[in-house]
Amino acid sequence: MRRNGPTLIVAMADPSNIFAIDELKFLTQYNIEPVVTSENALESALSRYYDKGPDLDQMMGELDENVDFSSSDGDSVNVVDLENQAGEAPVVKLCNAILLSAIKKKASDIHVEPYEKSFRVRFRIDGILQEEMRPPLKLRNAITSRLKIMASLDIAERRLPQDGRIKLKIGGTREMDFRVSVLPTLYGEKIVMRLLDKSQLQLDMTKLGFDQGPLDHFKIAIKKPYGMVLVTGPTGSGKTTTLYSALAELNTIDRNISTAEDPVEFNLHGINQVQMHEDIGLNFATALRAFLRQDPNIIMVGEIRDFETAEIGVKAALTGHLVLSTLHTNDAPSTVSRLLNMGIEPFLVTASVNLVLAQRLARRICSDCKVPDEKHAEPLAKMGMTEEQIRTAKIMKGRGCNNCNQTGYKGRVALYEVMPFTDPLKELVLQGASAAEIKTEMIRGGVQSLRMAGIQKILEGMTTPEEVLRTTVED
Repeated sequence: MRRNGPTLIVAMADPSNIFAIDELKFLTQYNIEPVVTSENALESALSRYYDKGPDLDQMMGELDENVDFSSSDGDSVNVVDLENQAGEAPVVKLCNAILLSAIKKKASDIHVEPYEKSFRVRFRIDGILQEEMRPPLKLRNAITSRLKIMASLDIAERRLPQDGRIKLKIGGTREMDFRVSVLPTLYGEKIVMRLLDKSQLQLDMTKLGFDQGPLDHFKIAIKKPYGMVLVTGPTGSGKTTTLYSALAELNTIDRNISTAEDPVEFNLHGINQVQMHEDIGLNFATALRAFLRQDPNIIMVGEIRDFETAEIGVKAALTGHLVLSTLHTNDAPSTVSRLLNMGIEPFLVTASVNLVLAQRLARRICSDCKVPDEKHAEPLAKMGMTEEQIRTAKIMKGRGCNNCNQTGYKGRVALYEVMPFTDPLKELVLQGASAAEIKTEMIRGGVQSLRMAGIQKILEGMTTPEEVLRTTVED
């Protein structure tokens, strides 16, 4: 919006909206000249100048003054009372504010935790838990019940774990999903909500943090007509995003793609996604068997947890299907050991596996408060930097600002260890070599380990030595 003499120039997504123009003219007493802009640009400007997010501290003060719920202990809570408390305006307002604040701060999880003498809410931001607020203990049952009502869960059942989902529409266009898990603890029910933001799902591989060499290896492996591609790493290291980005690359009209997931995190158009239900016998192994009768080209299995799933996956990879899956191991070489320990024969591993990718997420230095960091050579040498790298390196750190909540970090960068299954590696596996020997051969063959990838990101000024040490182990 800009004034030019008696005329007010107003940016509008819909300049043909004469009602809005007339309203503005009446309110401002200026002539209105509309100019066209996109909805995204408007939303961005509004959030930058007006939307400061819910003020949780102020809301807490109001709650302390206005709300008086008696604290109920044990299981003697009347369900009608719980529903009435959960429906009170301040409680509804606070629960909405917690969800919106988490979205605003780009949190990945919300933890609502009851203790004997306190009640707290924590957000996981960029992989690290931070305390957000401490609501009054007397609101414990009301807040828990309100969140359970939003997730369509049974508020009368307070002794068993429950799982649900909350769907939110923001601004009529942006959809947010919260995956809700309720766990009975000693002093009440702990609720953890995982945020799933479809608009933030990054499926472009070039933007995930891959260097060009490893990206080329990964693309070659997923474009082979058959075989197995395994992605490994701890919980919350971005494995699902990497697999989804591979599926998005492969999702063409001439391919039949089926996925078995627990749970299905994002809906992908053109891909047949199946949600697991262990309680009725629908597990990864059952789904995998069914997929093989569905004329598939590509199969994605959420996780290989047992021998049965691994065996069917290997057989599928050997009979002309491309199989993508994840495992929980520390690095790429130890993935081979895990498959062998599950009971898969070495000759089947070497015949079926195309590539193993290990990954971690390190926090990215905040671009608004990035400053040079004078590091001593000794700790840098200990983490594996060469003398040449130490001499030329410009180590950076975040000073801390309002944009990054005084942490010095904003966003995350992925570290990848991409191990193509070459002939020398296959030979080692057949000879019964250890994970350490496989790792030595992998590095000799030119593959960057996770620690080496981290050092590269430090030299590029993306992250700090502390983050790389936190997320990777020594080579």
